[in-house]
Amino acid sequence: MRTNPFILLEFLLLIACLQVDAQKQPCAVVFYNLENLFDTIPSPGVFDREFIPSGSKAWNSSKYWKKIGNIEQVFYEIAKTVKSYPTIIGVSEIENRNVLEDIVATPKLVRANYDIVHYDSPDVRGVDVALLYRPDMFTVENSRSLRIEMPDNKDFKTRDVLMVWGLMRGERFCFFVNHWPSRLGGQAASESKRIATAKVVRQAVDSITRVYPDVKVVIMGDLNDDPVCKSLTEGLGAKSKPTEVKAGDLYNPFVALFKAGYGTLAYQDCWNLFDNMVVNETLLNASVGKLKLRKHGKYYGYIFDRPFLHQQSGRYKGYPLRTFVGDTFQGGYSDHFPVYLLIE
Repeated sequence: MRTNPFILLEFLLLIACLQVDAQKQPCAVVFYNLENLFDTIPSPGVFDREFIPSGSKAWNSSKYWKKIGNIEQVFYEIAKTVKSYPTIIGVSEIENRNVLEDIVATPKLVRANYDIVHYDSPDVRGVDVALLYRPDMFTVENSRSLRIEMPDNKDFKTRDVLMVWGLMRGERFCFFVNHWPSRLGGQAASESKRIATAKVVRQAVDSITRVYPDVKVVIMGDLNDDPVCKSLTEGLGAKSKPTEVKAGDLYNPFVALFKAGYGTLAYQDCWNLFDNMVVNETLLNASVGKLKLRKHGKYYGYIFDRPFLHQQSGRYKGYPLRTFVGDTFQGGYSDHFPVYLLIE
């Protein structure tokens, strides 16, 4: 097979970017819902019957590796856009550590040498959240899996919140990776679950800030709510405008994108922006010479929605190009678009 010389050159240029002083690179923080990334092996205690070769989706090695290759392409295209491999990547809807190891070992990502933070969650379907990070840019000090409980529902199970803290260029950061409870049963009926989850995250933010007053916080994830919903504005207490943000506050840069009509997933011809990234005031208003949230044009937040991630025809033209529609394999990417922030 002949190698396309332009693709090879592009790849070599990106590799060259990684050889320069890491202190001069922008730090991209990415979140991506990977839409049911299961391996093909039946697992005890995991509701993965659809995603095995004998299941309704006939989920086999060929389909699995197509999905892994698609994820590789997305992260590589983001790397080309920001001129370096992302420093931090948060993901949701992954079955286990094995699928993460397959992602970071792909040819276009292996040079970034990503390491993994992952815990198994009690989620009924067996999906978790996780964090990938470049050890040359971020040194992990510790991590914790935050359990979400509902006092009035002892049988309630959902994804844990992943909390990871450490040093980036000598400055302390804490990252929270989330996949909040779904809207099963309706938005209003399920809202209390997401508000309860938001309060757990906010308490953890306040706790680590008391220990490390200068810590810079990034909260990311599929929150199953838009930026203007109560779980974010009241439960998490995130402000919508930089001018409103005072010491100790949180700021959601994706409110402006949502109000401008942007979204990360579509349902019944309406766009939602469930994939949010929230930062604290210390990161937003950092002093000169310190790592700070970067603004590009009108917005601090970014949605990566390149044409190859869109359905190109049919009833769902323009929607995110999914892996499956029902049990029909499309070979797509995810039902969500990735989001990211830049810090420099």
